[in-house]
Amino acid sequence: MSGGLRVWQDMEKERETLQAWKERVGQELDRVVAFWMEHSHDQEHGGFFTCLGRDGRVYDDLKYVWLQGRQVWMYCYLYRKFERFRRLELLDSAKAGGEFLLRYARVAPPGKKCAFVLTRDGRPVKVQRTIFSECFYTMAMNELWRVTGEAHYQIEAVEMMDQIIHWVQEDPSGLGRPQLPGAPASESMAVPMMLLNLVEQLGESDEELAGNYAELGDWCAQRILQHVQRDGQAVLENVSKDGEELPGCLGRHQNPGHALEAGWFLLRHAIRKGDPELRAHVVDKFLLLPFRSGWDPDHGGLFYFQDADGLCPTQLEWAMKLWWPHSEAMIAFLMGYSDSGDPALLHLFNQVAEYTFHQFRDPEYGEWFGYLNREGRVVLTIKGGPFKGCFHVPRCLAMCEEMLGALLSRLAPVPAPSAGSLPAVPAHQASHPPAGRPAPLAKRPRRRVWRLALPAGGRSRRAPPLPSPPPRAWPQPRPSRRHFRARPQLTARSRPAGSRQSRRRYEHPQCEAGGPDEHATLQPPVPARELPDEILLLPRPLLAPALLHR
Repeated sequence: MSGGLRVWQDMEKERETLQAWKERVGQELDRVVAFWMEHSHDQEHGGFFTCLGRDGRVYDDLKYVWLQGRQVWMYCYLYRKFERFRRLELLDSAKAGGEFLLRYARVAPPGKKCAFVLTRDGRPVKVQRTIFSECFYTMAMNELWRVTGEAHYQIEAVEMMDQIIHWVQEDPSGLGRPQLPGAPASESMAVPMMLLNLVEQLGESDEELAGNYAELGDWCAQRILQHVQRDGQAVLENVSKDGEELPGCLGRHQNPGHALEAGWFLLRHAIRKGDPELRAHVVDKFLLLPFRSGWDPDHGGLFYFQDADGLCPTQLEWAMKLWWPHSEAMIAFLMGYSDSGDPALLHLFNQVAEYTFHQFRDPEYGEWFGYLNREGRVVLTIKGGPFKGCFHVPRCLAMCEEMLGALLSRLAPVPAPSAGSLPAVPAHQASHPPAGRPAPLAKRPRRRVWRLALPAGGRSRRAPPLPSPPPRAWPQPRPSRRHFRARPQLTARSRPAGSRQSRRRYEHPQCEAGGPDEHATLQPPVPARELPDEILLLPRPLLAPALLHR
């Protein structure tokens, strides 16, 4: 077989894979949106129910402000981007949710601090001492302005954005969080991440605001990049204000899903700025590095939390597989492939997406389960709660459908060459792109990269919904030529034989007796009401009926 014919066959296989994923993702997006439209709308008081069981029944009518803002944003985004979602019902629901936020989200107007939890009719229940309710409030208002053109939504968004910047860069006292003398001056990666996302959101359709926030966007990017520590070998969730590693569990804490989400935020920022060096750095440190260390080599899926030294993490849910890290990984790898053309990133997208669709998707009732154990079995059957709403899953599916459509539009079908029409292509020519075409990030002899031309701003093609496919009818991705294993850790497991006592699985002194299951029982119980907000990372039924452990 000639080299030209082999290249053509690889191109067609890749087109088939991308097309299959586009259809699969688009159909799943339709099912997910239908679930929330059917079950979550509060017709009496406005806003959305987010505490939904497997079949969509409401098990709690509390309303979480950040989830209200996320769902308003999601509905508006779908209405603006996809022809098939340009329906009056969707827009009216988004506007009703936005008006609910305008009336009730702020605890003490004209103050800007938003509640975290509201009753069904809008009375405040709880306030968090963070910026995240306000951030999603801002995203909702800006997206409402973009689809309705009503100026008061944009005014509200810009005013709240100014308040968030003041809290982050000047005076955080308005958040109500005291700085205690023994607490380290730390910075979570979530804060500059969220602020960078707001810069992109508000500046995308307003050139004046984009110019006003340009310096802030660069500041956020630099703060996120400070979380790459240990000579570039680890992304840490918390660092000091000076960008140095912190001692103890706080400093060693890693969240692979958060690093991947930060990766595509940074990649989008680097693409907009036209910075190829930053783009390559982000792919290496925020996409590949967290995946290598965070992917479970035994059962698949991304660990929720990790310890940078390989010690036993103290969080009870550290080995669980949650829905949102996998959603963010799908976006990150597909965006990286779309930008660079590196086939390794497309393979990783296939790997993560296959695991995610197989493990999290609920074919019976729609939407996705959110919480799996390490082996991939469903732990909680709920479809929504205090932390899971109409956001990560539909955002992932919508963005992936757009990117896949854009990729397919750049890969126009080429007629098959006849057996004698093309000479054999020498290996050194087949593995190098012609002038003007993007090359992979690393020098790998791949045959399919040369044909990807970076678009000058094209849009994805829109397709009508397709009927549900039969089970297991989708083409499987080709076997990988690269196999990522867990990053070796400097613990007893990897030290030379004879340099220490007999090897054991867990280094944590309290885990030596029985592994991670013993850890919680050795800690003194603390009443849940005495724990800070940040500890309550999972819905209460998972942690314990009455008590939590440190």
